Amino acid sequence: MIAALPLLHPLWSALLLAAPGDLTVPPLGAGPPAAGQRVSVTAPEYAGTAVHHLLYLPPAWTAAAVAAGQRWPVVVEYTGNQAPTLGSSGLVEGAALGYGLTAGRAIWLVLPYVAADHQRNQETWWGDVGATLDYARREVPRSCAAWGGDPARVLLCGFSRGAIGVNYLGLHDDRIAPLWCGLVSHDHYDGEREWGGTTWGAPLATYRAAATARLQRHAGRPALVCQNGGTAGLRDYLTGRVDLASFTFLDVPVSQILGPFPNDLAIHPHTDRWLLRPSPARQTAWNWVTSVTGLQLQ
Repeated sequence: MIAALPLLHPLWSALLLAAPGDLTVPPLGAGPPAAGQRVSVTAPEYAGTAVHHLLYLPPAWTAAAVAAGQRWPVVVEYTGNQAPTLGSSGLVEGAALGYGLTAGRAIWLVLPYVAADHQRNQETWWGDVGATLDYARREVPRSCAAWGGDPARVLLCGFSRGAIGVNYLGLHDDRIAPLWCGLVSHDHYDGEREWGGTTWGAPLATYRAAATARLQRHAGRPALVCQNGGTAGLRDYLTGRVDLASFTFLDVPVSQILGPFPNDLAIHPHTDRWLLRPSPARQTAWNWVTSVTGLQLQ
């Protein structure tokens, strides 16, 4: 199944004036996880290193509710590459996509790419792919068990590098692929273009063959594919592959949503911050999240 969603019409700007206000990603706090807090967590396997992930618990979260059996949807995120001129730090601390997709009402995990030395988070590309995959395989079930996440409602999302990683990592093999109920990518897609200078993303024909094999692990699950400026190129690439997932394509006019750059949310239109500001595109993304997880975002 395939659905394509249009660019913002200029007349919709009037609607934005009446929409709810901007979202604000909570500041990074110290101390243990708590409702409404975004904190850094070091997994026991990486004690004594700088490898870490971020955990956010929604404001309605309570330990008592978890003990009583309440479960929350979970959104897991991979961040973009370090690219200072685009405003991307490459750090887990720079993430915003998962928070924007769920309006802060879900448990939010931002997972690291583990560096080859296993001592820090990798800021560009995948680091040690095996270690990065193992981290996700362990931490997603562990966090669900510890904090009341619903294993049947775990979304995977990513921006830029992370958008590629949604499939490159999230569908890498049959052990990790079953973790997700749906996948969201913004700006880029696994296999759509060649990544010169890498061993995994070039040459294009070899890369696309591997990406198509990963795509088969979608097994018909829903995918929201977002792109600044339009998804026509991504739809062209996925022609002939659309039966592998239930695709929804969302054209995101970031410059119309955020205005001239730099601004208070971003310095470049290649950004995941568009979800922090009200727009018809954000509402469409929220509607998709609701349809997949049952999370109410109206």
